Amino acid sequence: MKTLNQLFFRKAPIRYGRPFLGIVIMICFTIISCSNENAEANSNEELMLSETSNLSKQMVPGSPQLLAALPDLSVGSTVGPDGHLYVGQTGPSGSILKVNKDTGEITTFASELPTSVVPIGGVIDVAFIDETAYALVTLVGPLEFFGTDFINGIYRIDGPDSNTLIADIGTFATENPPTGFDYFLPMGLQYAMQTYRGGFLVTDGHHNRMYHVTLAGEVSEFKVFGNIVPTGLEVSGNMVYMTEAGTSAESNLDSRVIAINSHTKEVNQVGSGIPFLVDVQMNRGQTLYALSQGIWTGGNDGDSAEPNTGSLVKVNSDGSLTTVVEELDRPTSLEFIQNTAYIITLTGEIWTIDNVAGPPYGN
Repeated sequence: MKTLNQLFFRKAPIRYGRPFLGIVIMICFTIISCSNENAEANSNEELMLSETSNLSKQMVPGSPQLLAALPDLSVGSTVGPDGHLYVGQTGPSGSILKVNKDTGEITTFASELPTSVVPIGGVIDVAFIDETAYALVTLVGPLEFFGTDFINGIYRIDGPDSNTLIADIGTFATENPPTGFDYFLPMGLQYAMQTYRGGFLVTDGHHNRMYHVTLAGEVSEFKVFGNIVPTGLEVSGNMVYMTEAGTSAESNLDSRVIAINSHTKEVNQVGSGIPFLVDVQMNRGQTLYALSQGIWTGGNDGDSAEPNTGSLVKVNSDGSLTTVVEELDRPTSLEFIQNTAYIITLTGEIWTIDNVAGPPYGN
């Protein structure tokens, strides 16, 4: 193939003279200019494609990264007013730990809360109203069941080692027993707590109902269910979202995410198709995400799922669930800070997953 020099700068016949040579030079410059413009356009296009490719890569959820490992078992958590994580420690700990969301540094936020001989008893969840923290405590009494006279309910955190009981949920549950299914704990098993209109909503996974609890200590039934095992909670506007773990033997069939209208108490299913759902949270774009603890393969009611079978899923508008990350080890609680998911596991590990929300809500 001939070059531009070969085509336009070879020795021209004398009969064409200088005017033709000038035209040839002008054509040459025009072609070189067009070539440069095309090269610049191609370069810009390649840059745009590269940026789009990089953006696309940024939108893909990252792989789970271990942020911190807590000393005891954990079930519930919350994001505090300072933007960091607060996680309850169950069993013998009787404490709430603060975990720096960036560094994973662990400090004790509150101690001297009721403890339990049951691994998932004690401080099972945490919530804040303004700057004040509250702990949901379960499976700590009475004496004939757990060997202590601690009270199951909500405690206000007054200081690093001081707290006050504000609501005795265990007594309310005992005095107002559920009907329609078998149960063996008269005080129930309170599982999750969410702030709601100056007070709290609390799920009871054993008595299959949701309580409304005021700061004055008044406890009432917000919603009563069949034997579906209520677990995680999220509140957005007039809607209350809740996960149903399902009874152990049927967890692959009836685990789902529901929405409850806070005015009418009407229930609608918004997601299903994966077993053992234990938490639900709203992320960017009013998109719901749910946490599956994994596959239950037998044993006693209340046993945890098989290790490394849990997953984080997105709730789609058609009610289906899309897996974001799988092979999680018995996750129990989900929080979002910006577009990063913080997943707490039963064994006390905290894992982060970046860029969970995709376009147009991702970053």
